[in-house]
Amino acid sequence: MDWQVGEILEGKVTGITKFGAFVALPGGKSGLVHISEVANAFVSDVNEHVQVGQTVKVKLLSVTPEGKINLSIKRALDEPPQPEARPRRQEQPIRHPMPHTAGVVPPAAESSGNQDFEDRLKKFMQESDSRIADSRMYADHRQRRRSR
Repeated sequence: MDWQVGEILEGKVTGITKFGAFVALPGGKSGLVHISEVANAFVSDVNEHVQVGQTVKVKLLSVTPEGKINLSIKRALDEPPQPEARPRRQEQPIRHPMPHTAGVVPPAAESSGNQDFEDRLKKFMQESDSRIADSRMYADHRQRRRSR
């Protein structure tokens, strides 16, 4: 079957894992609803929101070239609840002892609401790895200076 991204489908939950739920779709295909796409609230256990055999409405988010189907239950809802308005905290630059990292704005301040979780996590990991490498290089440099 040819589905369009953004289309709302109905399927049956066939399996639940710690990272999401598998949903059988019409036409014999199945897709994954990631744990972050199960409900509008924080989900620690998928079993608290869906059960195997339950019929659910899902929104087709994407189909990868490998044929993996990504689905969302929370985006298939008619009207998502509006989050409570809370006062925004003024973001201050992080002060680091190393000059090349001084004034770095936290990733949360520069990410937009439309950027999905995986992109933010990937960026965080890259920045973290870079900072760890810089820290090790700085520590090695200091050790070499002491041993002279």
